[in-house]
Amino acid sequence: MDEEESLRRFGLRPARAHLDGIRGLLGEHTERERRAQGGGDTELMRLCCVQLFNSGDLDDVLLVWSAKEAGFDAACSIDAELLLGRGMEATKAHLAAHPSPSARAALDRLRELEAEGAFEGFSVEEQSAAYDRYYEQE
Repeated sequence: MDEEESLRRFGLRPARAHLDGIRGLLGEHTERERRAQGGGDTELMRLCCVQLFNSGDLDDVLLVWSAKEAGFDAACSIDAELLLGRGMEATKAHLAAHPSPSARAALDRLRELEAEGAFEGFSVEEQSAAYDRYYEQE
């Protein structure tokens, strides 16, 4: 499946019934990218992250972080804002409570970006609308 097919099949706000499939697709391409730069479809990975962002499930934060950290192209393609589908405070609290090193790394990165002002004026609704415009879904 490519980005166009995923967008056509699931849209930007997929039904709950499709989320596991999107997670699986993201995981598959994350592993491909991790094994070899360019092995994963980073445009599809980004779309999967947008779809998960719009679902707002905190359990997806580390999946999105893992995708972002899979390689250089993925890191450039997947915005840090895609970790924040439930908002900054809820995401930081979720990551702080999680015992994994990757949760700590994600939390540290969010705090760095926040201190630099990268999320000034951030809102889930406005970010979602920006993705709608990017993917031309209004």
